[in-house]
Amino acid sequence: MNILTQPLVLGVGFLVIGIGMGYIIRQLITQQRRGSLELEIKKLHLNAKAQAQEVILKSKEKASEIIEEAKHEAKDKELEFQRTSERLSRREEHLDKKTEEFEHEKKTLNENVEKLKKFENKLREKEKEQLTELEKVSRLSAEDAKKELVERVEKEIESDLAERIRKLEIQGEERFERKAKDILASVIQRLATSTAAEVTTTTVSIPSDDIKGKIIGKEGRNIRSLERAAGVEIIVDETPGSIMISSFDPVRRQIAKNALEELIIDGRIHPARIEEVVEKTKGTIEKTMKDAAEAASYEVGVFDLEPRLLQLLGRLHFRTSYGQNVLQHSVEMAHISGMLASELGGNVAVSKKGALLHDIGKAVDHEVQGTHVEIGRRILQKFGEDEAIIKAMQSHHEEYPYETLESVIVQTADAISASRPGARRDTLENYLKRLEDLEGIANSFEGVQKSYAIQAGRELRVFVTPDQITDAAAKKLARSIAENIERELRYPGEIKVVVIRENRAIEYAK
Repeated sequence: MNILTQPLVLGVGFLVIGIGMGYIIRQLITQQRRGSLELEIKKLHLNAKAQAQEVILKSKEKASEIIEEAKHEAKDKELEFQRTSERLSRREEHLDKKTEEFEHEKKTLNENVEKLKKFENKLREKEKEQLTELEKVSRLSAEDAKKELVERVEKEIESDLAERIRKLEIQGEERFERKAKDILASVIQRLATSTAAEVTTTTVSIPSDDIKGKIIGKEGRNIRSLERAAGVEIIVDETPGSIMISSFDPVRRQIAKNALEELIIDGRIHPARIEEVVEKTKGTIEKTMKDAAEAASYEVGVFDLEPRLLQLLGRLHFRTSYGQNVLQHSVEMAHISGMLASELGGNVAVSKKGALLHDIGKAVDHEVQGTHVEIGRRILQKFGEDEAIIKAMQSHHEEYPYETLESVIVQTADAISASRPGARRDTLENYLKRLEDLEGIANSFEGVQKSYAIQAGRELRVFVTPDQITDAAAKKLARSIAENIERELRYPGEIKVVVIRENRAIEYAK
């Protein structure tokens, strides 16, 4: 072995020895660790056993407690069951005793019933014997005796009964009358309306008295043209700032007023312009009447009126009855009828609508034959109104019987509205009727175009168609009209009949 290999061998030897020593040391360390793990496992196993033993002991104690509680509960239930059984046994015994007592009482009652029946039979036999004896003594049968007794009692108490019935009737009438008065007083107090009656004149305000000259025109041409076109009488006096329009027809007064106001604003006042404005105003007056009808229906809460029916209702805005505006009268009646219906348990809607439309016939009574009630019925039927509405309005003048409560309510409301102080003026109504009759007589003649009663009925102006009436015929017509007035009407003083025949030649430059 040479010097070079010797260190190498020694290094390998040391390496082998180091590896062997390392393996041995590792084995020793591993054995030590395994021993410590086994000890820990043993400790854990012992601890687990101890805990398990403790849990088992606790479980046994808990089970013992539960068993004891169950035993106590079972004993309590057993005792309760025993007590319940004892109570049921006592109740059963008590019921048996009651049953025995009931059976005994039933037997006793049956025996008593049998005794009573026997006693009743004996009584009947005795009554028959007594009746037979009485009939022999009185020589009357039982029926005859009963009848005679009843007649005698009736005679004795007849006067007393009659007196009592009369007192009850009087008390009932007084009570009902007092109740009716209370209801009517309450309704009247709840209603507040104007009591001013319609008049036959209308005042038109003017900006200055200088305008009066324009209105009169040269030699009175303008004022005559306005009177002829509108059918009214224009009164221009010394009253400052105003001109008076007089006519019994409120529609004519309104047309003349609107036309005059427009002419004053426009400033052009001459016969041709006057006729143009009057014709224009006649067209717009229909809208005024419709607006008045819509306002009236809105005020009383009637919103389902057919448009054409609403147009007819608007005509009542310029119609009066004994000086009372008919549309205002109808609105007032609708309010009264609604309050009466609510007090008496009637149909409020039917009562209000029947009252609002009760005088609808007056809108066309000058054009259609018949009373305004009958005309109104036909109008409402034509426009398909409910039969309940027609029945409510048709009896307000007692031309038809009262068929419903609402018809009585409407008639009562009509009487209240018409009879309150200041509502109507009989003399004014008679005066207006006389003026209408004057115009009616004139219009009945052939060839008459239109006629106007003016100056409080002291003058009748009649406009004729020049193609049908000559100048000579005009004089004869005036005499005929005057004779008819003398024969058919009664009036104070005298009436001047003026027949006006005017020729107009009209051509158009094209």
